[in-house]
Amino acid sequence: MAKKLNRIAPWQAGKLFAVIYFIFSLFFVIPMELLALLAPVRAAPGPHFSPAVIILFPFLYALAALLLVPLGCWIYNLAAKLVGGLEVAVADSADA
Repeated sequence: MAKKLNRIAPWQAGKLFAVIYFIFSLFFVIPMELLALLAPVRAAPGPHFSPAVIILFPFLYALAALLLVPLGCWIYNLAAKLVGGLEVAVADSADA
């Protein structure tokens, strides 16, 4: 059975993806934090991230998702009005 996705609720999608992006960012932040703690202190100039800044990354990533995903949904909703939404195939579950 084919269905058409005509609209995405921007704020709900933003909240959902903020949580998802936060969780995914932990897969990067935890190893970065461990490496930062184990790495010797460098005296050479260059980018240095303190452990506190690394801990902030998941929150910044989630904030970016919270702001940018609704914008993307809004753009999708405008485009869907012009050319139609995405067509998806769905099937009834045997368990239902």
